[in-house]
Amino acid sequence: MRLRLLLLALGTFAVGTDSMVMAGILGLVARDLGVSVPAAGQMVTVFALSYAVLAPVLATAAARWPRRGVLLIGLTVFTVANALSAVAPNYPVLLATRVLAAAGAALYTPTANAVATTLVPPERRGRALATVLGGMTVATALGVPLGTYIGRADWRLTMWLVVVLGAAAFLGLALLLRGLPAPTSAPGLRARLAPLRDRRVLGATATTLVFFLAINVVYIYLGTAVRPATGGDAGRLSLIMLVSGIASVAGNWLGGRAVDRLGVRPVLLTGGALAGTMFLALPWVSATMTGALIYAALAPFAAWGVAVALPHRLASLDPPNAPLLISLNSSALYLGVATAGGVGSLALTVLGDRWFPLASTALTLVALVLAAVTTRRGAPRAAAGEGVEAGADAGVDAGRRNSTPTGPSYADAMPSGSATPTVSGGAVTPTR
Repeated sequence: MRLRLLLLALGTFAVGTDSMVMAGILGLVARDLGVSVPAAGQMVTVFALSYAVLAPVLATAAARWPRRGVLLIGLTVFTVANALSAVAPNYPVLLATRVLAAAGAALYTPTANAVATTLVPPERRGRALATVLGGMTVATALGVPLGTYIGRADWRLTMWLVVVLGAAAFLGLALLLRGLPAPTSAPGLRARLAPLRDRRVLGATATTLVFFLAINVVYIYLGTAVRPATGGDAGRLSLIMLVSGIASVAGNWLGGRAVDRLGVRPVLLTGGALAGTMFLALPWVSATMTGALIYAALAPFAAWGVAVALPHRLASLDPPNAPLLISLNSSALYLGVATAGGVGSLALTVLGDRWFPLASTALTLVALVLAAVTTRRGAPRAAAGEGVEAGADAGVDAGRRNSTPTGPSYADAMPSGSATPTVSGGAVTPTR
């Protein structure tokens, strides 16, 4: 049983590495294909936007397909797409392969989390989801810096690394994942979008969108932002991204505990303020390697603490419909990531390589204002053990049942098949 969960996690590790490693190889891609770094950054935009659009559509279309078949099809599409990325002769072809890779990821990741809940008894679902989602966490701490290091001479080697990971997950699941229960019925696409008529939901999803736009404007172009410290050295950039990944894991894990103890509002406002401060300081601290490493430790730590609070906030609005609400949080998240590529490109053009992080500072302030005016103080705390069904939200039970950190935002935890970001922490805390 544990082995099958680890194989599912290997697939999410491959997806997480693929979706986040681009930040470390943009310069190499740009030079190889003869495009600008901002243009190369559109690979991230295309992947994220395609995922955001395709995830609910594919989840609805495949709702009644055998789960094992969906997993294998998703991994096949994802792995083949990355192989095509590795041999892409030009920039337009590379963009097309990123759309295909996003389709495979959007099909695989939510299904992997749904399957995890069927492999264990109900009281262990939180731990099962934490294991699978841990693949995304490890991707930020290990896969991204490893992929950046491997691709330091040729970015195509990074793509081949993702191909190997995807193929290994496919082979393991094809051999060992059998006898899964038939899928249950799932709501249609129209039903998934119905909660957007609630102004509270709109406020929460708008906060998610703007905040993830803010953090990814810098993250996508991190290599450019810290170039004064790295001097263009891929090894130094890999170290910065390693520290960033470890800080993301720590922020995600501790953020869940902070939400349990303090509530959503303090975590949103405190974490957002710290992240915004680090974006503001980046043009100065990036002058030295020490300063860049301090940024890499503090900004992701704060950002992923906020990332935990955002889905908790939505889930607390209507616990019985938490899976649907969290899926909307995920859509907002990926739209924020998708928009960040274009906004970051514009910020680079207007503000220059040194000052473009100030755009993230401004966007973080907008997110903080949204969070402050759409949350409230003094809401009663949920009783211990009260919350969303473990199968719907990885973080709801995972934080109380174990200390395994869940991954950053590019994961999913919806048994019904919708995309949703990673969550950690204990029982759902009502909105603060």
